Amino acid sequence: MPRVRTELSSGPSVVEYLRTGSGEGVVLVHGTGATPDGNFGRLIDMLRPRHTVVAPFLSGAGTTTDTGAPLTVDDLARQVIAAADDARLTEFHLVGHSLGACVAAAAAALSGDRVRSLVLHAGWATSDTRMAAQFALWRRLLATDTELLARMVLLTAFRATAPHFRDAAAFEREVAAFAAMFRPEGTARQLLLDEEVDIARLLPRVTAPSLVIAGTDDTVVPPYHQEEMAELVPGARLTHVAAGHAFPFESPERFAGLVTGFIESRGPKRAPRPYLPDAALPS
Repeated sequence: MPRVRTELSSGPSVVEYLRTGSGEGVVLVHGTGATPDGNFGRLIDMLRPRHTVVAPFLSGAGTTTDTGAPLTVDDLARQVIAAADDARLTEFHLVGHSLGACVAAAAAALSGDRVRSLVLHAGWATSDTRMAAQFALWRRLLATDTELLARMVLLTAFRATAPHFRDAAAFEREVAAFAAMFRPEGTARQLLLDEEVDIARLLPRVTAPSLVIAGTDDTVVPPYHQEEMAELVPGARLTHVAAGHAFPFESPERFAGLVTGFIESRGPKRAPRPYLPDAALPS
């Protein structure tokens, strides 16, 4: 996979990213403990015939490296923008899930009119006491046994009607798959950031047409967080779906349909602007 070097507030980072397909750009930002293909597999399949899909591995995932300093949303947003720059996307659609929605929103605020549309699922503006306690618990479980965290995620992020709850063997397969996806050190760094997110100052700076998706059964990041995001992002459209936090995993076809429908509703791409790989990020 391609890699690009960028500078974070703590020093250099080399960002691994997935790149596939051709056409108008779509940048995907994964959530905590996930990977681009693990988080967005079906969506990538639907997008690649008509779009250039770029999906960075945030610090803590894949082979992306940095200095090891505590993560910040702003720095992860810089990794997203660096991947888009390296893929030569002058304009692009931007999609984020969970922590990836926080990062995508920050990247949109920093990118101005480069972002043609923004889709945020299960994101939040500011971590509250409940969320901080929850993610601290997840970090403790992760430090003890990745399988324990996988079980907790499956029990809380998915709806009670999820298919893997109907069969013990299917549930154990999902536990093994999630445990294999988590990287103890990297996921712990992302969870620590989850406890401290505060992007409320950035959301009013988003200029892209935005769709905020809230799962009515999301107990990890409850819908009131997405409702707040939609109030802070100018002109954002809010939609509630009967889903849990793991909507992209649990109902990949429905999730992909919402995202692609919103992207297609943006109409034809504007005339391209010159590619400026060394342009500084707006302050």
